[in-house]
Amino acid sequence: MLRILLVSILLINLLAVNTSQAQQSIATNNQTNKPLRIAVAANFTPVLKVLLKEFTTKTGINTQIISGASGAMFLQIKYGAPFDIFLSADSRRPKELEQAGYALKDSRKTYAVGQLAFYSSSHNSSTSSLEQLKNPPARFAIANPDIAPYGKAAKEALNHLGLWQAYEPRLVKGINIGQTFAQLRSKAVAYGMVANSQLVLNNLSGVIIPSSYHQAIEQQLIILSSSKQQAAAEKLSHFLLSTQSQNKITSYGYAQRKQDTQKNVLSESMAR
Repeated sequence: MLRILLVSILLINLLAVNTSQAQQSIATNNQTNKPLRIAVAANFTPVLKVLLKEFTTKTGINTQIISGASGAMFLQIKYGAPFDIFLSADSRRPKELEQAGYALKDSRKTYAVGQLAFYSSSHNSSTSSLEQLKNPPARFAIANPDIAPYGKAAKEALNHLGLWQAYEPRLVKGINIGQTFAQLRSKAVAYGMVANSQLVLNNLSGVIIPSSYHQAIEQQLIILSSSKQQAAAEKLSHFLLSTQSQNKITSYGYAQRKQDTQKNVLSESMAR
């Protein structure tokens, strides 16, 4: 009788251990399979989708994209949105989040430098020029300057040309640069300023606005200090900053990062 009791206790203990291990395994798998949540500016979303295919193949890390205006996502992060990494269309908001303690230390990096472009769906791209801006059309599309960095740059460019007051009452403002591009591509609005990358990705041509007309569109990323997947986020950051990824980003209509230019100059001088 005692032997049967001991055997029963042993079996119960083994069952409890196996159940506990199974539960831990399920919890681990759930955490592993949880996608990396990426909050990304609308202008970079199409490029990121292309790059993530290679990233997932190389690392096995699943991802989830949340796209929108940088200003809107900035506020969402401040109110506790469960993002892991934020790819903004500017540098101001990542800096503010870093200073307020929302970013993992030393995670703020420049991953792209945007280029603003004037686009007209009613003119042949080969004859389009900035001279057309001197004759304000009835409607002109830009992203909202208050929340979208490309909209802010568009306002600065028009101010630089002394045309802001003439254009302001004619503006059709998109929530983000993605909405502005959709308005132009559908020809709901014939003229506007968008991200050059949007034109390149869609085999369209426009006129790049000189960078001296507006503040640099330095697009930075941060890893959120609240993220439970910081290691995966760091892998994505390293991937985006790699030479191979940077070459692809540049080919999609972004300017070369200053850091890359400096490194190339240094490498060439050392080679000599």
